Amino acid sequence: MDIQLDPAGDDLPLMANTSHILVKHYVLDLDVDFESQVIEGTIVLFLEDGNRFKKQNSSIEEACQSESNKACNFGMPEPCHVPVTNARTFSSEMEYNDFAICSKGEKDTSDKDGNHDNQEHASGISSSKYCCDTGNHGSEDFLLVLDCCDLSVLKVEEVDVAAVPGMEKFTRSPELTVVSEELRNQIVRELVTLPANRWREQLDYYARCSQAPGCGELLFDTDTWSLQIRKTGAQTATDFPHAIRIWYKTKPEGRSVTWTSDQSGSPCVYTVGSPVNNRALFPCQEPPVAMSTWQATVRAAASFVVLMSGENSAKPTQLWEGCSSWYYYVTMPMPASTFTIAVGCWTEVKMETCSSADLATERPFSPSEADFRHVGVCSHMEYPCRFQNASATTQEIIPHRVFAPVCLTGACQETLVQLIPPCLSAAHSVLGTHPFSRLDVLIVPANFPSLGMASPHIMFLSQSILTGGSHLCGTRLCHEIAHAWFGLALGARDWTEEWLSEGFASHLEDVFWAAAQQLTPHEAREQQELRACLRWRRLQDEMQSSPEEMQVLRPSKDKTGHTSDSGASVIKHGLNPEKIFMQVHYLKGYFLLRFLAERLGDETYFSFLRKFVHAFHGQLILSQDFLQMLLENIPEEKRLELSVENIYQDWLESSGIPKVTKWIRVNRRPRKRKRREREEVFEKLLPDQLVLLLEHLLEQKTLSPRTLQSLQRTYHLQDQDAEVRHRWCELIVKHKFTKAYKSVERFLQEDQAMGVYLYGELMVSEDARQQQLARRCFERTREQMDRSSAQVVADMLF
Repeated sequence: MDIQLDPAGDDLPLMANTSHILVKHYVLDLDVDFESQVIEGTIVLFLEDGNRFKKQNSSIEEACQSESNKACNFGMPEPCHVPVTNARTFSSEMEYNDFAICSKGEKDTSDKDGNHDNQEHASGISSSKYCCDTGNHGSEDFLLVLDCCDLSVLKVEEVDVAAVPGMEKFTRSPELTVVSEELRNQIVRELVTLPANRWREQLDYYARCSQAPGCGELLFDTDTWSLQIRKTGAQTATDFPHAIRIWYKTKPEGRSVTWTSDQSGSPCVYTVGSPVNNRALFPCQEPPVAMSTWQATVRAAASFVVLMSGENSAKPTQLWEGCSSWYYYVTMPMPASTFTIAVGCWTEVKMETCSSADLATERPFSPSEADFRHVGVCSHMEYPCRFQNASATTQEIIPHRVFAPVCLTGACQETLVQLIPPCLSAAHSVLGTHPFSRLDVLIVPANFPSLGMASPHIMFLSQSILTGGSHLCGTRLCHEIAHAWFGLALGARDWTEEWLSEGFASHLEDVFWAAAQQLTPHEAREQQELRACLRWRRLQDEMQSSPEEMQVLRPSKDKTGHTSDSGASVIKHGLNPEKIFMQVHYLKGYFLLRFLAERLGDETYFSFLRKFVHAFHGQLILSQDFLQMLLENIPEEKRLELSVENIYQDWLESSGIPKVTKWIRVNRRPRKRKRREREEVFEKLLPDQLVLLLEHLLEQKTLSPRTLQSLQRTYHLQDQDAEVRHRWCELIVKHKFTKAYKSVERFLQEDQAMGVYLYGELMVSEDARQQQLARRCFERTREQMDRSSAQVVADMLF
């Protein structure tokens, strides 16, 4: 491989040779076994070699610059039910038996990493010998490199797509009398490039091809971070098989998914947004440039619900007594890192009452091709795009479902379920067309390491957002909804530019939330000023406690977006366990966008933002794409001294806080509302006001137990939302308020997404009782705790 890694470092390698060959579609066929904590089955990859997709990328770039392109006319995805049976039945009896024996451990010939040797494995294939620096290796075979770790790869084979009835339509021959490698690859080339209005037919053929028999095993090898596959005699990407099947199984300790119990005590497994992304769930191409679609059939015990990134609201199909199958698909090309799955005994939570108007707005959306008319030109690769559908552009509230452990259904009905429609409607009022046709929302187990995570068609939320009223729930919901546009529909081409996702979501969450609450412009401004004040204080704290190199939003500078000749690259600090707890990309990105919105004025800024979304949805972007288009679209009198270079220098390529942020009014006081009783003025503080009050009190050297007890009684701090309770726990720890230590214990166990910092405070105090409390709580939760969180806490405690 033509990139160098420091084994002791914290960089994340992206090994896939995406410059030579791309995965265009994945078909997963998986079984979930909770007894062994393993997911196993097959994944079929449909590939496109470099020569073809480079031509496509070139044409897309030309389309971006052309104003005369015609609008695409094709149908929107509707629920598509493709029966997918177990792909194993299409292998020979011998191949199936070998797989069954190995997977059950009765005759396991795997190496120490759990990878099964094939016939030539020991005779010379290795990642060091078969490098991927070019697409043609002369006398050497071409090597397909996939990102992969913590997986047991059992077998890799070429798929005989020509054996599928009806495939002759994808060739120039009326009959498939002589089948060759070239013919099979021709079939796949035609299949992956079908026009978007034939998406349903394309999914059907993908499913049928994925079940076709194998036509020869392929040689493979693995190392720490990759799976390498070759075929003897195939010396270029063009010659390499374009449809391959990989038989594999995950490992219980794999880093892409977490096996745990939900809040009701039932077993579950879900993707946790791991630093290694999905490479420990299935072999894939991790670099964002590898945009692909997928479809998946997942089997589990009938008592489980399978949720996944998918355009369809899947329902279970009973296969036999006690076993159900779930099928999902995606037709919008997305990076493989956005694939998400959650399997558990979830309960669907529905609104207790629903008005007829709501039902009319949220009806299932199944437009016909006639609905498509010119709504503006799209510049992305062709797919069934909602931005091209007049009906979709006016849909304020997309269909949505809420799932949770049974013990949390009541809390979801009180807050979350009620907030989703106004928050979705608010987002539409600000940015326009929802990029995705539907949304599932899942309350994940207590060990989830953050307050939320957005993926295509599905969102994870922490249980911490359900307590203490609607404020934290609403703001976090708005943050994750914003990721549908910034982070998913528009993704960063270079993962080091996280601010393009998190900065935008942080800025938009305030705008969405104000609109969802139907605040007046004055009320919205006051609320946003207060939240800016809180973020400013947080950013100052972050700058004091984080290394300077971790404070830079564009760390690669002029090399941002660059990869090696093969497409492989390295994400700096991508495996640093402390990185997931840092807020720099959220906060500095937020203040940059706030600065730009203030300079331009809200009307001009958000008008531009809608234009930017329409121009770049379905594509990957870099900072310069946003900044250049912004400066080109604002009046000269508002541009003043703004330039891409100045913004790079002041905001993106330097550590610390930019000097230009001195305008932030950090001392602005929240408005006092008129009250009849003086005491009520102090008792009815809003959550953000309470947080600010507690943060100011944290700056006091001493507070008496009497004062702390009065605070707790006056503001019912134990019943407030998690942000308020976090500051309250900090006060308890700082002033050794022993009567409230139970509140700290409860927070560390129930609000794990926010509790890591508290462990540090407990240990720094050097108080024996507090350190004992920290160790006791950690011992109770460490087995279920997120891996990165557990590592950080362990370093603090021991």
